Amino acid sequence: MSYLTESLKIEILMMIGYGDRARTQCEVVQETHPDLPPLNQGTISKIEAQYREMGHVRKVPSKRQAVVDDTKLNLLLALEENPITPARQLARDSNLNHKTVLKILKYEKKRPYKMQAVQELLEDDPDRRTVQYTEH
Repeated sequence: MSYLTESLKIEILMMIGYGDRARTQCEVVQETHPDLPPLNQGTISKIEAQYREMGHVRKVPSKRQAVVDDTKLNLLLALEENPITPARQLARDSNLNHKTVLKILKYEKKRPYKMQAVQELLEDDPDRRTVQYTEH
């Protein structure tokens, strides 16, 4: 839908106002603008829904919000205090989406540690673990 200009969207809305069906609108737009890729009825419906919801057909900017530097700093400090904390727990504690936390950690080149339980070696273990090779 990004290839449609604002004037073309308004033209489509006028056809909706005249009572034309979506299929007829697709055919008329294709005849008047052969250089455009073919429209489908879903595109027409989306244009109409956007107009009914927002009152205009201009491109809507993204609703994403930038994370404040204080939030990033608090997140990194929490990770410094306890490097074992999982990213999901950090997200819950800072009221952020866990994917946002992962992006921040990746950008800062930080990773929470994952503790792994390993078996402790005893004094006589190396003797039992060495393999004797013989030559043929």
